[in-house]
Amino acid sequence: MISRRFFLPTRGRSPWPRQAFFRRNRAAGRGEAWIPDFEAGRRSQGAQLPFAWVATLSTPCPPSYPTANRLLTTAVGERPQERIARLGAGALSDAELLALVLRSGTRGQDVLTLAHRLLAEAGSVARLAAWRREDFQQLKGIGRVKALQLLAVMEMARRVMGPEVAEEPLLAQPERVHAFLQPRASGLQVEKFWVLCLNRKNRLLKCCEITSGTATAALAHPREVFRAAVRESAAAIICAHNHPSGDPAPSTADLQVTRQLREAARAVDIPLLDHVIVGRAQADPAGRGYFSFREAGMV
Repeated sequence: MISRRFFLPTRGRSPWPRQAFFRRNRAAGRGEAWIPDFEAGRRSQGAQLPFAWVATLSTPCPPSYPTANRLLTTAVGERPQERIARLGAGALSDAELLALVLRSGTRGQDVLTLAHRLLAEAGSVARLAAWRREDFQQLKGIGRVKALQLLAVMEMARRVMGPEVAEEPLLAQPERVHAFLQPRASGLQVEKFWVLCLNRKNRLLKCCEITSGTATAALAHPREVFRAAVRESAAAIICAHNHPSGDPAPSTADLQVTRQLREAARAVDIPLLDHVIVGRAQADPAGRGYFSFREAGMV
């Protein structure tokens, strides 16, 4: 806490503006030490105005941010926009790429400093993929618009990571289903349930997201699952959902939903080829990163 005493002119006009006194006083972090300097300067200008005691303020110290402007202290030719034009995106650091996405900083904090702080909070660019809008907005300088822009960039990165093939993928094995859905499931903090609508050769017609649940559940009703299958004229379907924890071991709810889907598939005569749980190999005791109900003999 800093105790500050300010003296203000009680009347008339002073050649030393009060705003400048406050600004310079705050910038220097000094209180009474400024008063003699201020008074000496006032008298040197011939001012004969009486001063009055105004207040003694106790205010918390403001949070410390870097005072140096990284952008202004960087040579013009070495700024992110000039570097990407001259050298390409691959030559830029993570912070420089983020700075180009953010486009601007805030008062007292330039865009490069903001990008560095964002990376420091997340730990890496890859970990930003798991951030929500609220996480971004906790940082000073990132409001609603910037947070939504960053979310869009992370979602685009997930989609770019997906397979790009000349024809629709053949999804006859659970490992192929896992490879197809892993980019979509990467970084998700909630469970999502997908239906892979297939043609007669088990090639993908469309991947339909049915539900988006909580961190531990994404319940899907058979009615919604097979409505999508009928709409896409699917010859067969594969159901899949993710586990945000990374462990693909099925829960009791997963077993129950699979039994319901199996019975509904027989009723509507659209084969349910498999139900795959997508996780991560690092969190899977079996080291595969997925669980197949068909391989387990439950479909």
